[in-house]
Amino acid sequence: MTKENSDKLTTLYTLYEQPMYRIAYAVLHDEGLAEDAVSDAFIRILGKLHKFNDCRSEKTRSYIIKVIKSTSINIYRKNKRRFEEEVPIDEARHISDISSDTENKHSVRSLLGSLDEPDRSIVVLRCVREMSWKEVAEKLSLTETNVRKRFERTKKRLKMKGEINDEK
Repeated sequence: MTKENSDKLTTLYTLYEQPMYRIAYAVLHDEGLAEDAVSDAFIRILGKLHKFNDCRSEKTRSYIIKVIKSTSINIYRKNKRRFEEEVPIDEARHISDISSDTENKHSVRSLLGSLDEPDRSIVVLRCVREMSWKEVAEKLSLTETNVRKRFERTKKRLKMKGEINDEK
């Protein structure tokens, strides 16, 4: 990459990263997927850097908006198909094989039930089915980094819920 293209990319990132994220989040309603959309959009833009004369022009801004919208919509459609194809994972039944204590089963079911998709699927595939990060990412059509981060955030939320419930 030439110094000129590197400078253009830096300028574009500085100017448009946050607006692109907001557009992606408005379409996807998911932090991780919005971040993925911005990354994917910049990868698409990277191939067209030589065509940008002025990073601050209205033409450049319009192009970037089109790219992030189409990228976000593509990710949305991909995820929509995935959730339509897969019946929401009701793995609570399989939890009974893991735990013999009735109270624990209800607690685990309750915690899993409180999670939104795909967080529930990530937890179930990783913890119950013992799939690798790569397998979970492939199954859910997400990046491995996104799956790990979502799992980490979900784990923190579940720990906080557990602490709150323990106080009662």
